[in-house]
Amino acid sequence: MAEKEGMVDESKSSNDNAPNSSSVDSVDVGKKRKSVRPRSLIWEHFEKYEDSNGTRRAKCNYCGASYAADSSLNGTSSLGAHLKKCKKYPCNVETKQAKIAFQNISKDHITINAWRFDQEGCRKALAKMILVDELPFSFVEMEGFRHFINVIQPSFRIPSRRTITKDCFELFLEEKKNLKLFFKETRLRVFTITVDNASSNDTTVKEMSNQLSKWGSNLMDGKHLHVRCVAHIINLIVQDGLKEVGDSVRRVRQAIRYIRQSPARIKKFKDCCELEKITSKKSLCLDVVTRWNSTYLMLKVALEFENAFVSYGIHDHGLLDHLLTHVCEDGKDVGALTSGDWENVRKMEKFLEAFYNLTLRVSGSSYVTSNIHFHEIGELSCVLKLLVESDDNVLATMAKRMKFKFDKYWGAPEKMNKMIFIACVLDPRFKFDYVGFGLSKMYGQEKGEQLRVEIKLYMTSLFEGYRKVTSKMSQGSSTSKVEPSGINIGNIHKRTLIQQEYLRHKAESGNMDAKTELDRYLDEDVDVANEHFDILLWWKVNSSKFPTLAEMARDVLAIPISTVASESAFSTGGRIGSGKNLFPLK
Repeated sequence: MAEKEGMVDESKSSNDNAPNSSSVDSVDVGKKRKSVRPRSLIWEHFEKYEDSNGTRRAKCNYCGASYAADSSLNGTSSLGAHLKKCKKYPCNVETKQAKIAFQNISKDHITINAWRFDQEGCRKALAKMILVDELPFSFVEMEGFRHFINVIQPSFRIPSRRTITKDCFELFLEEKKNLKLFFKETRLRVFTITVDNASSNDTTVKEMSNQLSKWGSNLMDGKHLHVRCVAHIINLIVQDGLKEVGDSVRRVRQAIRYIRQSPARIKKFKDCCELEKITSKKSLCLDVVTRWNSTYLMLKVALEFENAFVSYGIHDHGLLDHLLTHVCEDGKDVGALTSGDWENVRKMEKFLEAFYNLTLRVSGSSYVTSNIHFHEIGELSCVLKLLVESDDNVLATMAKRMKFKFDKYWGAPEKMNKMIFIACVLDPRFKFDYVGFGLSKMYGQEKGEQLRVEIKLYMTSLFEGYRKVTSKMSQGSSTSKVEPSGINIGNIHKRTLIQQEYLRHKAESGNMDAKTELDRYLDEDVDVANEHFDILLWWKVNSSKFPTLAEMARDVLAIPISTVASESAFSTGGRIGSGKNLFPLK
């Protein structure tokens, strides 16, 4: 606590104070010395005196409490501890006594709440703020923050950065413990776990599956538990392909770097934009090696200023010299920009745009994404096949590298999570016909048909698992309405007794219409696709028609196929889990 308070910072142990404390005495052996003021600020709140036995003691200036204060035997730690809890010390706030606080809800409405100061609660809230806003731990030692706290609540003892680091770690351990307790006590059916492709996640999900099996809540033995992040796989695929970047992209990159090197060149480039009547307000940007989307954005902006680059090259011959003399890291010379270069850049920009938009779609958080999982994989497969056969050597080389990485994750569909296909089947606009057609296009007619049969069997087994659960729930809810004899007297006038017994027999044997509910759904014609189709609304409206499938669709369509937001999907750097998910502010 010595780091947290100014009054305690300078408090020392008895050994530290002994040499200086002795100077308080006005008389030394045979020599009279000048009295020296004690160094510790604690003495501003205590008064020294001697009791009747001649023992040196210190008395609190506020409550009169007395403590031993011999400079050679006692330190000031006990005095500091007392001051923190002294009820008469003006800077201490009574924590048990609530105060009235006014809180603005809107411009014209104010609420009155009971409030009392809580040091530990404030410290925990500070740690949450550090995590939620992703602030550095040194934030608590910044002068502006300390001044702000001293103004709004002088009683709050601001922790050091080391202390706040420990507090944040304690919050992590607390949330980890709560999460374990949640899984242990509820033992709910964990449907899927979406993670990136780190090898450690394979082991983690496997152990999680084993634990769920012990609890008896591991649906389908955890075969579909592990979902790999689509955005992460796309990132790996494109990063691998961009290892082969054409000379045209290198020339544009070097031209942008040259112009951005001085304000005078930037000013001249703006003049060229005005000359060419380019009204775009965007600024030239350089890409980052570890973020492929930055290469796409660099080329996208550069294409808007194509004519300005041509005009700039005419007015500034230094650009041509720079492009002719500059040597890239791989040893390739960079020549002058030509119309052919801009055509190649335009192709590359269109090529990367498809992956850029794909990443944005699969990383959405305000709409269902699991039903587009199979669509996007199939589309990506077809695009790569076409590019591999392209006449453009650069694009073909890139596509080959990307196709190799694509096949690593999605080239063996028998090893893929079946939820990728089932989510598409549960989309009433496509169902099994579309999935079978897509599989045949991706993997061939024979293999595609085999996969379609396997997926149908898996989905049927999954449906049967849901049917058994819903059957038990319906039976449990109906038992409260059944007489001891097993017959519901209230329904005598609606059905005959034998009809009631027959319906119960069918429910228990699993031969009711629920068994064919999946077949009835698949046999119906697909809905006409439209831009504003709401799949969740469709299942809500048709839940009475397909009650068991609706329960299954609720879980399958809730699967997130990406673990990252679109703006951070391209970063290859390490990233700690967002505090917004761990500690929501309430």
